[in-house]
Amino acid sequence: MPIPSLQALDFRRFETANVLKRLNGASRVLAELKGVAASIPNQNILINTLTLQEARDSSAIENIVTTQDDLYREENPADATGTAIKEVLRYRQALRTGFEQVRDTGLLTLNAILDIQEQLECNQAGFRKLPGTALRDGAGRVIYEPPQDANEVLRMMGELERFIHDEPSYAADPLVKMALIHHQFESIHPFYDGNGRTGRILNVLYLVKERLLDIPVLYLSRHIVRTKPDYYRLLQAVRDDDAWEDWVLYMLDAVASTAAETISTILGIKALLQTTKQQVRDNYKFYSQDLINNLFNHPYTRVEFVQRELGVSRLTATKYLNALADGGMLQKLRMGRNNYYVNRPLFDLLGSGEAPGLRS
Repeated sequence: MPIPSLQALDFRRFETANVLKRLNGASRVLAELKGVAASIPNQNILINTLTLQEARDSSAIENIVTTQDDLYREENPADATGTAIKEVLRYRQALRTGFEQVRDTGLLTLNAILDIQEQLECNQAGFRKLPGTALRDGAGRVIYEPPQDANEVLRMMGELERFIHDEPSYAADPLVKMALIHHQFESIHPFYDGNGRTGRILNVLYLVKERLLDIPVLYLSRHIVRTKPDYYRLLQAVRDDDAWEDWVLYMLDAVASTAAETISTILGIKALLQTTKQQVRDNYKFYSQDLINNLFNHPYTRVEFVQRELGVSRLTATKYLNALADGGMLQKLRMGRNNYYVNRPLFDLLGSGEAPGLRS
């Protein structure tokens, strides 16, 4: 069946009571998330930690599995050990690349999409040029065949780019439009590899483009990984049965549930920031805001990170971290040839979404 044309959709079909109710709820929670995220003075803390959670969950959908500990021990995918952690770190890098382009230009272009996929896959293959791509189920049966002709792929991606930036004749809410864009991208399946992860990055970047978020901290992949069978079933139901409303409802539920969870996580980070700041200020003469930022930018920090970010010598950085470890503020771990200093309350919060001692 041909891919449904977004330009030909009558957006009034999404004005059902069900859609409007879910849309109202999702929009409200998303607006709250934007406000809560803005209350953290150093936005890099959220970008560094929450985007890595999104990277892990989105990769898990593709059966690329890493542990919570693996996530924070490495910074650079080129230096990481193990294929899975390299993939997750490349995802975070690709998300940052796309975010910087959207932030600087206000646009979500084909060039940005190509850059994101290139970072994910470490190649410059670009859009598919050769036929033969098909999506198969677990038994190997073909369940969907995307466009095969290279010119058709390019034409449809051009139409999608225009749809992202142009208001249709009958305006759709941005959250509804995000759901449509995601489905269209996955149906075009424009790349040989990395389509799922690229498409999920585009979700949050579109929300940034539409100013529904200031930074890319909504990780929808958490909901998708929990409901993976429904995700793929509803994607296909649009192609087979024109079941757009069910797909949009699914995506609105994903926004609402993950926004609520992210609000809880950010409030936990905020509380931990205040507690940690007060404890370090009261008990250590070397307190500085740069040091606090380091401990929250890197749940697993290292002497080299403190050296670089505080502009101190290796000896001084080591002294600071050992003093914090001796006082119980950090957990010192030896792994291979490296010492790591773990901000355990933050690490546990990121794993559970709930700050220790903040249980209601």
